[in-house]
Amino acid sequence: MAEKRDYYEVLGIQKSASEDEIKQAYRKAALKWHPDRWVNGTDAEKKTAEEKFKEASEAYSVLSDPQKKAKYDQFGFAGVDPSSGPDFSQGFGNLNDILNDLFGGAFGGSFGGWNFGFGGAQQGASSRVNRGRDIRTRVKLTLEEIATGCEKEVTIERNRPCEHCGGKGAMNSSDIKVCPTCKGTGQVQRVANSLFGRTVTYSTCPQCNGEGKIVSNPCSHCKGTGVERKKETIKVRIPAGVENGMQLTLSGEGHSPAHGGTNGDLWVVIEEVPHAQLRRDGENLFYTRVISVTDAILGTEITVPCLGGPQKLKIDAGTQSGTVLKMRNQGLPAVNSYGKGDLYVKILVWIPKKLRGDAKAAVETLAKSDAVKPDPSREDRALFEKESQYF
Repeated sequence: MAEKRDYYEVLGIQKSASEDEIKQAYRKAALKWHPDRWVNGTDAEKKTAEEKFKEASEAYSVLSDPQKKAKYDQFGFAGVDPSSGPDFSQGFGNLNDILNDLFGGAFGGSFGGWNFGFGGAQQGASSRVNRGRDIRTRVKLTLEEIATGCEKEVTIERNRPCEHCGGKGAMNSSDIKVCPTCKGTGQVQRVANSLFGRTVTYSTCPQCNGEGKIVSNPCSHCKGTGVERKKETIKVRIPAGVENGMQLTLSGEGHSPAHGGTNGDLWVVIEEVPHAQLRRDGENLFYTRVISVTDAILGTEITVPCLGGPQKLKIDAGTQSGTVLKMRNQGLPAVNSYGKGDLYVKILVWIPKKLRGDAKAAVETLAKSDAVKPDPSREDRALFEKESQYF
């Protein structure tokens, strides 16, 4: 199996490329390698085109998504979910539709919006499926919920097919007529003759707004739109390990379009609630604990607030202030890989400012002992050398 190429190399762009540069690079690759453009090629050329188009589509699916791109930039292919790439099981899709999705309908024919033939240039009409608008919402999660994954309920308002007319916009099917202007195509044609031949362009029909039909007796409930506003509650499954700002996409849970079509998507943005005692950095967690001088000298045992429940941690005698102890696998899981992060516990030693009576006398007696004098030959001298570098 050939080694997988870097996504930036596949699209021929730099890591600092903007969103538009990524989109333009994929457009160029799609125009060059889409299998529809190699139907007359040899078997070897067809196979190469398929592989190149799949490779470019996979690269674009990751680099065009800010969250996926950030994970890829940080972890490489390990940060990419292999099951989230484009699905080619049903074919490669129409090249026009791909370009339309990229540039909002700016391309309408077989190549860049134009059909070239003996009769001159003809700008083709695209038959785009009516699609509802997407919805974006936020969901708040605690670190405990992120550690295990959870199911959340989100309440949104969205357009849904009118229950009174079944989404048709009219009470009776006989009240829906074919648009007389565009004859049901949703687009009107304009022909222009020039020295170079005949040019045919298409634009959205002004009478039916591209729907190809007109409602003569609209539904009184939805006013002929075919949709009504509803407040609904949806259950969202949150995978373990998500991070603040990540976006989950629920296909088809957005707005329904007027007079039928494909529903938009629901985008759920993760909002992480700060923990009272723990700080997060990726999959790792950090905790700071202050102990007394006597505990640092004699050693002790502390309780650490781990996400799965409190855990005991032994503090050895002679522990220095600034020492960091690691608790393995007490961090967070990664979204797209196995294993868990660690929990790092930083120990700070509290020094009293004033001592009186017996306490002061005890410390003064201790000060005369060689045991409390700094010893550069000790095994923990590396900690002191590290701290001294900051000064």
